[in-house]
Amino acid sequence: MGWHRTVQEQGYGLIPGVFTRDEVFDLLKQISSEGLPRTRAGVRHAMRSTGVAQIARDSRMMQFARRILGARATAFRATLFEKLPDSNWLVGWHQDTALPLRHRREVSGWGPWSLKDNVNYAHAPADALEKIVALRVHLDDSTLENGPLRMLPGTHTQGVLTDDEIHAIAESTTSIDCLMPRGGVIAMRPLVIHGSSKSRTEKSRRVLHIEYAESTEIADGLELAIA
Repeated sequence: MGWHRTVQEQGYGLIPGVFTRDEVFDLLKQISSEGLPRTRAGVRHAMRSTGVAQIARDSRMMQFARRILGARATAFRATLFEKLPDSNWLVGWHQDTALPLRHRREVSGWGPWSLKDNVNYAHAPADALEKIVALRVHLDDSTLENGPLRMLPGTHTQGVLTDDEIHAIAESTTSIDCLMPRGGVIAMRPLVIHGSSKSRTEKSRRVLHIEYAESTEIADGLELAIA
């Protein structure tokens, strides 16, 4: 089964061997030189990085995004996740439902709202989130030992769920560990339930999570912010 069909049916797909080792090292070097503000988990709003923006718009990445979303697919947000020996963390089961928006407008189905680094965010309804795909570029090998991404396959079709609903589904669904060598890409829908465990090794696990939308006009009266 091809990765595109797997995204449709399971909510995620694995695409190994997209970027070379040298391309990954060049990107890491550029990100390091740019001095982006970091949190414990990595770098939020990484589209401000020239190197990240170039990767987001790379022809290979755009081809993947357009395969899922259509010809107008646009990169709008990037996050660098870094699990390091001195910065190790666990992520419980969840869906990605908050989107960055250029302006705050009260629109039915959107909210609650918040402000992060001067960017407006609102939790979005399912019909908006179904217009989005994330492409995760692996900057290190992702192994069973370093806290890989874990998926609950097929859960992207169930809409926006409450915490209790997510917990119940997690109790009855077999999870999949998404292992990927450096340079590979995982495509995933924001509504697929996912999480990750803590790393059990000294080896880092860095992932560049880039999100694409069918259009920056995500809903009537709401436009995505580039973050």
